[in-house]
Amino acid sequence: MKKAIILLSGGLDSTVAAWLLRPEVEPVLALTVDYGQKAARRELAAAYKIALQLGVPHRTVFIPFLREAARGALTDPRAEIPRPSLADLDDTLGAGARNAAQVWVPNRNGALIAMAATWAESNDVEHVVCGFNREEAATFPDNSQAFIDATNAALAFSTRNHVSVLAPTIAMDKSAIVAAGRAAGAPLDMCWSCYLAGDTPCGRCESCLRFRRALAANGIRCESPSGEKS
Repeated sequence: MKKAIILLSGGLDSTVAAWLLRPEVEPVLALTVDYGQKAARRELAAAYKIALQLGVPHRTVFIPFLREAARGALTDPRAEIPRPSLADLDDTLGAGARNAAQVWVPNRNGALIAMAATWAESNDVEHVVCGFNREEAATFPDNSQAFIDATNAALAFSTRNHVSVLAPTIAMDKSAIVAAGRAAGAPLDMCWSCYLAGDTPCGRCESCLRFRRALAANGIRCESPSGEKS
């Protein structure tokens, strides 16, 4: 069985991606990155608990240069996190695009995958698993299949064992990811899908709205401190 390193944010997509691949690919390590994002404290706590459920070691990697270089709302303490409406989420050319631009971190996924691929080759691991999806790919191009294809083409040159990115959720929207996660037994109640790190999810950022909409479509109510509980 081939091995994989999981880029585990503690959120819905990467958690479900890990569970969907378990029958075919052996996860050997979960990596969570602290790049100065506002939600880092809650994301790291969620990822650690999820990694325990997955049965793999967990490591936190600190990449401070992303915070130093980025000026978006996810990292800049002076910038407020956007609070879009539900209608904004699907307005990919208008409000949705503007909201995405405010929380964009330049080359974040590229940097995270490059780091994980270095770790993978050094430990004779073939894959890096990411939680990308077609819903967010509409406004975040580094969530798209085209990005995965281009990244894998580059990794074929930059790693001797040709590490490749796997994203089993790439063709799904958030609702389908929730459904697939429930069917696979993923611990959705442990996920943290908020751009902030409060005692409870803010319920108003884009990530919260997408998550809650997907949960509602699957008949799940948001009641737990983590943000979701049936």
